[in-house]
Amino acid sequence: MRNRKILARMKRKKRVRGVIRGTPERPRLNVFRSLRHIYAQAIVDTEGKTLVSASTLSPELKGTLRYPGNVEAAKKVGELIAKKCLEKGIQKVVFDRNGYLYHGRVKALAEAARTNGLIF
Repeated sequence: MRNRKILARMKRKKRVRGVIRGTPERPRLNVFRSLRHIYAQAIVDTEGKTLVSASTLSPELKGTLRYPGNVEAAKKVGELIAKKCLEKGIQKVVFDRNGYLYHGRVKALAEAARTNGLIF
């Protein structure tokens, strides 16, 4: 069953990445989640560069989280990535959920980034 879930996510990821591209005007906000941590990056695909990144392992958040693999931690990462993007002058992004369903930690990160000033 686990392999079916992974394969389904990879199919969704490949299908979405065929359409979504990060440009200098609208970078791609990529989300990756593991069982213990969650990561977010603003990427410009045309140049192959990561502009900003945030995760539960970031020095700003590392000591403040009780458990880095829950919805509350994802909200903190969403706030941090929005803050870093706005400092770099990035207001508009294209959200790439990386094949994950828009639910739980991915949804919490996205909504926290939106409420802190990012426009999807």
